[in-house]
Amino acid sequence: MRLRTAASLARLTTLAVVLSACQKSATPTRESVDWPVYGGSTDHTHFTTLSQITPANVKSLQVAWTFETHDEFKGSEMQANPIVIDGVLYATTPKMHVFALDATTGKQLWLFDPNHGQPPASRFRHRGVVVTGDRVIFNYRYKLFALDRKTGAQIAGWGNDSGWVDLREGLGRPAKELSVSASTPGVVFEDLLIMGSTVPEQLPSAPGDIRAFDLKTGALRWSFHTIPHPGEAGYETWPPDAWKVAGGANAWAGVTIDPKRGMLFAATGSASYDFYGANRVGDNLYANSVIALDARTGKHLWHYQVLKHDLWDRDLPAAPMLVTVQRNGAPVDAVAQITKTGHVWLFDRAAGTPMFPVEERRMPTVALDGERPSATQRFPTLPLPFARQSLTKNDLTTRTPEAHAAALKTFEQYDPTDPYEAPNVTKGTIIFPGVDGGGEWGGPAFDPGTGLLYVNSNEMAWLLKLVPRSDESLYAANCAGCHGDNRQGGAGGPSLVDIAQRRTVEQITQMIKEGNGRMPAFGGAMDGSAVKEIVEYLTTGKVASTRAMEKSPHFLKYRTAFFDIFLDHEGYPGIKPPWGTLNAIDLNTGKSAWSIPFGEYPKLTAQGVKNTGTDSYGGAIVTQNGLLLIGATTYDNKFRAYDKATGALLWETTLPAAGNATPSTYMVNGKQYIVIACGGGKNGAPSGGTYVAFALP
Repeated sequence: MRLRTAASLARLTTLAVVLSACQKSATPTRESVDWPVYGGSTDHTHFTTLSQITPANVKSLQVAWTFETHDEFKGSEMQANPIVIDGVLYATTPKMHVFALDATTGKQLWLFDPNHGQPPASRFRHRGVVVTGDRVIFNYRYKLFALDRKTGAQIAGWGNDSGWVDLREGLGRPAKELSVSASTPGVVFEDLLIMGSTVPEQLPSAPGDIRAFDLKTGALRWSFHTIPHPGEAGYETWPPDAWKVAGGANAWAGVTIDPKRGMLFAATGSASYDFYGANRVGDNLYANSVIALDARTGKHLWHYQVLKHDLWDRDLPAAPMLVTVQRNGAPVDAVAQITKTGHVWLFDRAAGTPMFPVEERRMPTVALDGERPSATQRFPTLPLPFARQSLTKNDLTTRTPEAHAAALKTFEQYDPTDPYEAPNVTKGTIIFPGVDGGGEWGGPAFDPGTGLLYVNSNEMAWLLKLVPRSDESLYAANCAGCHGDNRQGGAGGPSLVDIAQRRTVEQITQMIKEGNGRMPAFGGAMDGSAVKEIVEYLTTGKVASTRAMEKSPHFLKYRTAFFDIFLDHEGYPGIKPPWGTLNAIDLNTGKSAWSIPFGEYPKLTAQGVKNTGTDSYGGAIVTQNGLLLIGATTYDNKFRAYDKATGALLWETTLPAAGNATPSTYMVNGKQYIVIACGGGKNGAPSGGTYVAFALP
């Protein structure tokens, strides 16, 4: 009897184990999956295997929570890609406050204000933070902070006595004479924080050194000089003293780490000043280049210069992306790099050699006195460009007869002859593809299963006019190149007409002396009385005369007079649609998989003019199970889900403001969320300050 009972108990126990296993397999695990770094992963592919949200159920997405920063102001642009670790979300506000939220509810856990309650002197373009170990690292202008991850308090012993690292230091020039910040967060490798920087595109400008800082102390561990010093490779591609005074060649779009190889990859921008390079004759390595470095030491491994002696502000607009592609039936690790001109470059990751054939084409060399454009430029033959490459009368808008007439008048005034003609002072220059792309800072997404790269593209021409720098006022000599002759803006910078109503005299003075992001710091280029006279002009309209500007090492004979998008008389792009596209490109073959118009203008849609496309900023995320998720479009405030295989629209919703940011996706306790920053503010669109998270019911 006892034996039969024991046997029965054994069978019951076995049955219980089987039933338990069946229940577990039928019930979703309560797992959590992070979005731990900018772009989701160290390779910057924006790819996720999370699969709770599918092509079949994406139409059921609902708002799970919203977080109102109440921080937006006119012209502000909130572009952060939120970091989510252990159920906590970290990001920034339009005024550069850093916060932590409960990632399931949007409830604020802590907030850090680096400006201690003072309003910011200008807008910020900032794309997020670094979260590593016990700390959150971010920068406010030139100040790099480390915060306690749990409380948001500054970490003692980080940086200088004030508790921050001064990004202006360690560049070989007086720190107070420089404007240096970082719009894109860095990457962590072992005990290093490695990052690029944002520096002015006008002179005076700082060099764009790529730098590594000690995670524990903030001490500078290594620097790579993107404007080579004497004895360094590439020094001969600049004038002899350029390393002392030249600026730019900066990795403003961020850097990418390959932890297994210990390799760092960076994509750099143009040298300053963008449109006239008599002070930087030569190819200008390592501007407009993809660069591979030893991540531990900063030692140069390889580089490839995509554009020589840039005269058109054609920065490499996104960080390099690490992919694996098929060649002759075998996988090859590669680096993919998009450009503003609408090209995709693909390089062997170890050797740096292009993986598709390259053509060297002759370029026009007629230019302003002192200028020497490069006689040739390189172009990949595959993949084919994802943006149009030339502009003729046949490409002008036909939206209405009046719009066509207005565009034709502008076109004939500028009379473009070649996409690579050098800027001039006689008729102006049409830059197409424009300085906002083609590709932009959101970067592409990549599906490793199919080899498809997804990239949103802007299709807008830009107008540029230069004038001789025969200025009679301090404002005209130093400020009009960005803010216009009459403070009205439209030359690459915002209007300053009402600056006295928006900023105090002290704030204006600080901005002129210290600069901010792309604005130069003039504290070392002019004395205190000159700064005071410019402030007086901005606040009262009283003009002060220029004094011996020609003696400055930063003096150039020409400056920007006008710089803006080519628009018709009603403010729409002056060329035929599409004005923005979304594209899928097979990196295994170099062939296009699909391309669709991306974005709409609500006023035109109401008139029945649909699918025009618009400019877009921010990138997509791609899911293993078939979705492409993207906000980015400037004017319709939409967030969309597409079938990644065909480009078919599966779902869309309207955000509080344009989602000019890359979304993040994560899972907490078995529930998948998608979150996006709704910051707006691009090209006259309304600004916003809301984070919106979506999930299934």
